[in-house]
Amino acid sequence: MSESIERAAVLGTTSWGSTLAILLARNGVNVSLIGRSEDEVAELEKNRSHLSLPGIAFPDGLNVMTASAHALEVPLLCVAVPSATMMENLTSIRSFVSPGTLILSATKGFSAGQPKRMSELIGEILPENEVAVLTGPNLSRELTEGLPGATVIATESTRKDLLLSAFHSEKFRVYLEDDLVGAEFGGAMKNVIAIAAGIADSLNVGNNAKAALLVRGLAEMTRLGEAYGARPLTFQGLAGAGDLIATAYSPFSRNRLFGEKIGNGLDTEVALNEIGQTVEGLHSLAAILILGKEAGVELPISQELDAIISKRKSAREALISLISRGANVITNS
Repeated sequence: MSESIERAAVLGTTSWGSTLAILLARNGVNVSLIGRSEDEVAELEKNRSHLSLPGIAFPDGLNVMTASAHALEVPLLCVAVPSATMMENLTSIRSFVSPGTLILSATKGFSAGQPKRMSELIGEILPENEVAVLTGPNLSRELTEGLPGATVIATESTRKDLLLSAFHSEKFRVYLEDDLVGAEFGGAMKNVIAIAAGIADSLNVGNNAKAALLVRGLAEMTRLGEAYGARPLTFQGLAGAGDLIATAYSPFSRNRLFGEKIGNGLDTEVALNEIGQTVEGLHSLAAILILGKEAGVELPISQELDAIISKRKSAREALISLISRGANVITNS
């Protein structure tokens, strides 16, 4: 018998968290969007919209509230907070979450320090709960405006019908798989490559060069993910190539925009302040370099990007370094 869903909660009033809550509510699910403070909740409830999603009203089935046992007593909890605050956020609600709640991570990144995937971090903090991962080319603005899209949900849980019931619709297609490692490496690493794509845009290198950069970036994602147990084919689908293309080309992509600003000579802090939202690729870059070193995997794009951000090279110097790599290396990376 299929498992349907009537109630869910979304932790994180980011534009992406609000988007997930909107999609759930449009699908007939009664959704609690969990805010950080009473003031934030009051502001969102007053406006019934999110500042980053202008013109998109919250559906009637979406209610904003702070964390409580009542709000989180649900079969599905979606987590859409920045990777840097994932541990803090989960720890703050741990006492409210029951073992029967399925946790869906919609955060694309790694933890700080010794890098961990988000599902690994969730498993440590909420060890009794099953975990799933949502990823793919999911730009908030397009989805909330009702444009068609598709996503991947990776999980080893048997409660796949619940996940389909929650999100699958005529305009938002859900594809299920069980490669959590590939889904999470793809989601985190595409943000890093998208920053590099934004830098390429700032240098006006053209679409031929940008396409070559993305193909090599996809190979870089695949190599590192495979070293940690991901299936290579995962990166050829929505969780890898699909997500990378959307993020590297969309004018709404914060990671691509950050790369463009850095390529134009802005300091990191100035670029971040102008964007005003989390740029996950910047946080993921340090983790990826650590993971690459530990696995002995060559990551030329990530390394050159790090050189640009740390001011060891200019954007143009780094691009020349990539282009001048040997032909045999270019073919394979």
